[in-house]
Amino acid sequence: MIRSAIFDLDGTLVDTAEDLIAAMNAVAPRLDLPPLDPVEARAAAGRGGRGLMRHAAAKAGREITDDQVLAAYPAFLDAYEARIDATSRYFPGAEEAMDMLLSAGWRVAICTNKPERLARLLIERLGGGARFHALLGADSLPVRKPDPRHLLVTIERAGGAPERAVMIGDTETDLNAARAAGVPCALFSGGFSTTPLDALAPEAIFDRFADIPGLANRLVGAARSSG
Repeated sequence: MIRSAIFDLDGTLVDTAEDLIAAMNAVAPRLDLPPLDPVEARAAAGRGGRGLMRHAAAKAGREITDDQVLAAYPAFLDAYEARIDATSRYFPGAEEAMDMLLSAGWRVAICTNKPERLARLLIERLGGGARFHALLGADSLPVRKPDPRHLLVTIERAGGAPERAVMIGDTETDLNAARAAGVPCALFSGGFSTTPLDALAPEAIFDRFADIPGLANRLVGAARSSG
């Protein structure tokens, strides 16, 4: 049976923090908010544009309404698209790890809460899009992570099956989607999690992408044995 490795995008495959924060800072005046510090706000980048708006408001000691977020969100998306690959790059070793999986017969896919069009644009700009057997974004389905259906449909479209799949992410959202889907999960220590990964207790935590092929084989093998 085909094995599949399903990757989150922001904070897992690609370090997008600086470009997301820059887009937030571009729309901050619309919300009467001060700019975010790129270092301090790095972890908040994993929550996307809406999360960054709320983070900026909290840092300023203010509340921001859902209507304000909704009104500013299109401008955020425009600002982000304009610089989507200004500084964003694959994490070191990510491409090599995927290529090792592919050469071993794995299917590789992306399951992200970034809008699908922007996710595809980012991968197109960075290169390597032919690697992915499927890419589902936040708006590809009526649901998104942590709803397990987002992950399960990604596995299906990649040609895999849940009992032979692994989720590779960086946050609690990825872990909760994997747990609900009955899929083992490995989390990247260099990503955007605001919670210590040890406290989340995923099946595996990795620091280097060179470890991914071995981890994926172990986790899928363990899941198959327990099943």
